[in-house]
Amino acid sequence: MKIAVTGKGGVGKTTLSGTMACILSRTYKVFAIDADPDMNLASSLGIHDKITPISQMRELIKDRTGAEPGSSFGEVFKINPKISDLPESLSINYDSEGKLKLLVMGTVDKGGEGCVCPASVLLKALMRNLILKKDEIVVLDMEAGVEHLGRRTAEAVDIMIIVVEPGLKSLETAERIKRLGGDIGINNMTCVINKASNKDEEDFVVQKLKEMDLEVIGSIPRDPEVVKADMEGKALVDYPESPALKSIEEITENILNRSMKVDNV
Repeated sequence: MKIAVTGKGGVGKTTLSGTMACILSRTYKVFAIDADPDMNLASSLGIHDKITPISQMRELIKDRTGAEPGSSFGEVFKINPKISDLPESLSINYDSEGKLKLLVMGTVDKGGEGCVCPASVLLKALMRNLILKKDEIVVLDMEAGVEHLGRRTAEAVDIMIIVVEPGLKSLETAERIKRLGGDIGINNMTCVINKASNKDEEDFVVQKLKEMDLEVIGSIPRDPEVVKADMEGKALVDYPESPALKSIEEITENILNRSMKVDNV
């Protein structure tokens, strides 16, 4: 199963991604992929070691593509580099059993949008491999756009979760993601409401999403335990009494049940 989590910056998608990955790893082998330029997924798992993102591994990029990162325009390099061994060799184990692995992709800082350069080619190839080839559950913590998912990769994503908080800016981002996702073949999209303080706020978001033809698979309440986990640098699963954790556990179960129904159709 391949789960992509996206939404406007600051809505809580990284907390959702990391917590879902932890919950799923109780039963399955999981790859948690940080594909957001902010690269905060490790922190949401309580991992604070310095991590070099793959996009900055210059020797690896040169070895696999045949060209230096930042190569001059027109330099020849491999557009289909060998990457099948990289998910295992570059991932960080969250637990001693290796049931949850973290990969930090990073981003290409130079060049125009959609640039074809050695680093971006390697990252896109790695993303394709993780989504198309891996039998484990993959949880992608993405940036707000969907441009870095190619059409074939996007079509293999089982579900895209758009995290939305009460507010028009977050809803506008959700509408944009829905449009862009549809353009590249992502048909199974749903929403999670986060940080709603009361029923009126939740109802407001539900109604707006309904107007966009987007359904809601669950809602996470505003929870001081989430702030506490962030301040103490721990994973939310370390706070078993957290209302937000209980909601994410329900959301994760809903996603699994939804996936099973699709598979049985």
